[in-house]
Amino acid sequence: MTRTIVVTGAASGIGAATMERLKGAGHHVIGVDLRNADIAADLGSEAGRAHMIAEVVRLAPDGIDAVLAGAGISNGDLPRETIAINYFGAVATLEGLRPLMVRSSRPRAVVICSTAAFLPATRKVVDLCLAGDEQGALDAMAAEPQGSYSTSKNALARWMRQTATKSEWAGAGILLNGVGPGVVTTPMTTPLLDQPDMVKLINQSNPIAVEGYAQAGEIAELIDFLLGMENHYLLGQIIFIDGGSDAILRPDQF
Repeated sequence: MTRTIVVTGAASGIGAATMERLKGAGHHVIGVDLRNADIAADLGSEAGRAHMIAEVVRLAPDGIDAVLAGAGISNGDLPRETIAINYFGAVATLEGLRPLMVRSSRPRAVVICSTAAFLPATRKVVDLCLAGDEQGALDAMAAEPQGSYSTSKNALARWMRQTATKSEWAGAGILLNGVGPGVVTTPMTTPLLDQPDMVKLINQSNPIAVEGYAQAGEIAELIDFLLGMENHYLLGQIIFIDGGSDAILRPDQF
């Protein structure tokens, strides 16, 4: 059965791989990104988020079946933008498109979290994110810019876990889950993986039990399953697809 699915961050990396996989299966996919997508929108701004939602409504007036909130950046020099896009952009995407998913007989939603959520995070910023105080979170992150990426993903993972079981989500049949990729070879990570010192740090924070880093298509395979699964029981979970990093670092936690 053909499903209508929205993918943010669709122009590159995991989002592009997911688009390709879903389209190959015959689904109607609406891509969102800054450029080179069906909808051009900056999810780091309120105006961009509103534009994205309005365009999805225009393109899919009968509703949508699933959403991948995949837009994100990883740039330590842009702490405010990292929080704005990675957290507030993802949350606005899912909350804004939720009314359109309710119309589906099998609504599903996935947000890209990360193993980076386990790294040190700025608690004050996380708390402000969860409280919905965007301006306060951006200002606090700018004041202590170290670790903006891990902070954004920590907050996002917590939001997903707190939200998935609510009546307007699980109670409405919308199964919301997260995927937690480890190191994936994408345009976003390639500059980091070209730096020997950074690779050493990455191997310390993300040790793996297999040979080589993941390709975007491997993450897309998991996302495809979560966006289309027929069961009604899997929700509120972060499924780590990380080459074993989580098991290596936290063998006694599950």
